[in-house]
Amino acid sequence: KVVLNSVRNLALLLSFNGSKYHGWQRQKNAVTVEETLSNAIYKITGEQASIIGCSRTDAGVHALGYVCNFKSNTKIPTEKLPLALNTALPNDIRTLKCKRVADDFHSRFCAVSKTYIYKVYSDVISNPLLKDFVYHFPYELNYSKMERATLPFIGTHDFSAFMSSGSSQVTTVREVIDFHVSKENNHFNFEITANAFLYNMVRIIIGTVLYVGIGKIQLQDIEQIIACRDRKRSGITAGPEGLYLSSVKYNE
Repeated sequence: KVVLNSVRNLALLLSFNGSKYHGWQRQKNAVTVEETLSNAIYKITGEQASIIGCSRTDAGVHALGYVCNFKSNTKIPTEKLPLALNTALPNDIRTLKCKRVADDFHSRFCAVSKTYIYKVYSDVISNPLLKDFVYHFPYELNYSKMERATLPFIGTHDFSAFMSSGSSQVTTVREVIDFHVSKENNHFNFEITANAFLYNMVRIIIGTVLYVGIGKIQLQDIEQIIACRDRKRSGITAGPEGLYLSSVKYNE
């Protein structure tokens, strides 16, 4: 039997518009999603929560299904906590669900895989209504070539060529489980799932595939770029505004 005032490990499912935030992780001189959520938890429960996030997102990156967890002694029932927190959160951050999880659950280390969506708009003139929500790439893209360019990334590889400097990862080997692109008019949606990602890995992979789409990188060169592990050989780091953390998968 669950005692309501016992310490619970609570997992939250969040959705947020990252345009106004300097990423997820708390920083000294910038407003972040973690800090904003922490303030809301304090306002609702009176607790200074230590929040564990599933991923460090960059400034301007969005989330459809971000997972975090924290320990709480609040008497507010788990199922009512999302609505309570939403009253204290700005309207660009929403708590969708709350679930009590095992005491040793860690939203980052327990993740089996993560899925990101990346949105590109390829018209010559940008759409002001899409500002902050898609990456404007003002060139004609070859959809067929980009479809084929996603395939070499699938599998287990050393993705050093697709990592920005400043990462402290022990290993640069990752497994990309799925990667595909869809198209509607000038809108391109990329979806990529991996067991984990390196720093800016998604944005650099997208930048590389976009370069294939305009002929700046040849399709047959992708495998060699992966194998050479040289960041200088891959494409640009596509902007943060097109990136969405879509979902996180766990074993439970």
